This record gives sequence, structure tokens and C-alpha cells, in this order.
Amino acid sequence: MGEFWPVPDVLAYLAGHWRVTRTVRDLASGEEGRFSGGTDFGSLRDGGLLHHESGTFVWQGVARPAERTLRFLPCPGGTAEVRFADGRPFHDLDLTSGRHVADHPCAADLYRGEFTVRDADHWRTVWRVRGPTKDLVLRTDYVREG
Repeated sequence: MGEFWPVPDVLAYLAGHWRVTRTVRDLASGEEGRFSGGTDFGSLRDGGLLHHESGTFVWQGVARPAERTLRFLPCPGGTAEVRFADGRPFHDLDLTSGRHVADHPCAADLYRGEFTVRDADHWRTVWRVRGPTKDLVLRTDYVREG
């Protein structure tokens, strides 16, 4: 098998509970933060998955609760469209090759995400954020639970 693990149906792959660890590096200041917690991908009534992540984010020695919610909606060919909780578009997601790159412009910033799947129980995202006041790398590892 190659470096990436192909996923024929992204929603079927993501469904369930995942342990999440994330590092956030500010390349300008050198500061680094960490998030740890979990995420559930549960069924939406009209199809797709509701992604709810919660845990603790530690930045500059201060721990705070953190959470986010996204909607993963089905698209043709086993792909998905990812939207924020309020319905705004975020990015597309096609893991049929085991790897995908997506861009998300946000005001003056550009978020570029790389999604890679290692196997049935491990995947990663790396977001590179650049803008007038941001220079960040967010690396998130997901490990399937139960």
C-alpha cells in the first residue's frame, strides 16, 4: 500500500468517535499551544454528519475549554462538503486517494488544509494559516475510539 490510505466514502469513514490532539504553532512569535479532547461524527437527520469537537486548549500556560461544530454533507463519489454550524461553506473533502488539499479564504487570511489518511483508524489535518496578522500551523491527529 502507498503512503496514503484511500477512502471510498468519507462520511462512512468518519462516522463515530475520535480522540483528538492538536498543536497550534504561531510561527511569528514561536508560541505553541495544545488541544486535547474528542470529536463525534454523528448522523444528521437529512443525511451527512454533525461533527462536534470538545476538549481543552492550552495557550501560554492557560487551559480553557474549547469546542466547535461542523456539518459534513454528502456529495457525489463518496466526497463531502464541510460547512460551519451556521451553514456557511468551509471546504470540500475528497479522500478517495487518501489525501486532499483544501483552501478557505477568511477575510484577509488564507487557510490551506491538507488532509491525510494513514489507515482505518488514523488521519491527520494540517492547516497553514497566512494573513496580515496570522502565521500559524495547526496539526491535528485523529485516532478512532471504540
